[in-house]
Amino acid sequence: MEVNIEALEQLLVEEFNGNQTVFAQTLGLERTHVNKVFRNKGKGAGALFCGAILKYCKEKNIDEEKYIFFTSNRE
Repeated sequence: MEVNIEALEQLLVEEFNGNQTVFAQTLGLERTHVNKVFRNKGKGAGALFCGAILKYCKEKNIDEEKYIFFTSNRE
């Protein structure tokens, strides 16, 4: 899984007024973890971060594929 950082940045601005602290609290994550993901353009967004995004999307009835890219290693 990879995050769509552009879509997450848009979500941050539109729903949280660009406030990473409120975003992190809503997702149940540490603010420093959220800041690191945004600062590194999505790198370091592991299972914890992706799981929190998936949960948020489910609660808000949002298509999670807008924010998470589900990749497959199958060819």
